[in-house]
Amino acid sequence: MKNITKIQLGLNGPFVSKLGLGCMRMSSIWGGSTPDETESIATIHEALDSGINFLNTGDFYGAGHNEMLIGKAIKGRRDDAFISVKFGAIFHNGQWLGMDLRPIAIKNFINYSLIRLGVDTIDLYQPSRMDNSVPVEDIIGTVADLIKEGKVRYIGVSEITANQLRKANAIHPISALEIGYSLADRQIESELLPTAKELGIGIVAFANTAEGLLTSDMKVPLAENDYRNHFSRFQGENLMHNLEKVKILKQIASNKGYTPTQIAIAWVKEQGNQIMPLVSMSRRSRLPENMAAMDIVFTPEEMNTLNTTFATGAILGSTYLQR
Repeated sequence: MKNITKIQLGLNGPFVSKLGLGCMRMSSIWGGSTPDETESIATIHEALDSGINFLNTGDFYGAGHNEMLIGKAIKGRRDDAFISVKFGAIFHNGQWLGMDLRPIAIKNFINYSLIRLGVDTIDLYQPSRMDNSVPVEDIIGTVADLIKEGKVRYIGVSEITANQLRKANAIHPISALEIGYSLADRQIESELLPTAKELGIGIVAFANTAEGLLTSDMKVPLAENDYRNHFSRFQGENLMHNLEKVKILKQIASNKGYTPTQIAIAWVKEQGNQIMPLVSMSRRSRLPENMAAMDIVFTPEEMNTLNTTFATGAILGSTYLQR
């Protein structure tokens, strides 16, 4: 078993693996096909065997399929897994309809999640977003009540503002903030990241490769049915400009004997001891590469080149992360 570094989520929170496993891609995404379930379960098993205990899901991933899948994978080894669940997003026929963060809805969501996962308690429970439709006090207060009931251990939040984070943490200690963060998406560095650090809140950082931009796999033009076509970052001159920036990332990766994806993940984990890269995968073959990224060390010159090349504003165009 590989010795994965542990980090603490929150000032009084749990210790979890520095690398997290995002399970979203193990279910149908936006109406797409469902990956092979046997391989997905084997991937979770191998991750747990390797010391990666943080499993991230949402009750709306695959309309509950993702939670049921994780439930099968952790059966008989519940103590090996730390389960993070997002709630609140409402979908119909693969289309996002909005959020439901009413206390009555949260109390309903939690019971379905517990049944699908086959557990008595969810380790980290968090609204997937806050849209101001329900007061922060009501949302966090309801989850705090679920802690008293023994159905939740810790509270997390996801994709919120610095002000919302402060308000939530004042109601009940927040252990983790799940947010998109990468070389190409550094907007949280101005206010949200410093606020989380000040409050002692851990960061669960997803989209480390900026939706594939920071890999060596992006082909131009994108396929007509590629969802990224909807965002200006991946359109026309913006995309060509952005891929020129990525060439420098590829060169650093080549010089160090790693892939661009590994360098992108490694950069995220180097941004602070409280930051966990959350990497989505559905195949065991991806595990060794992603785990090896956690051992990468940068020289000051390499880090300076990356930070300069990908300074805030260097990547043109918007993406869904910029709301």
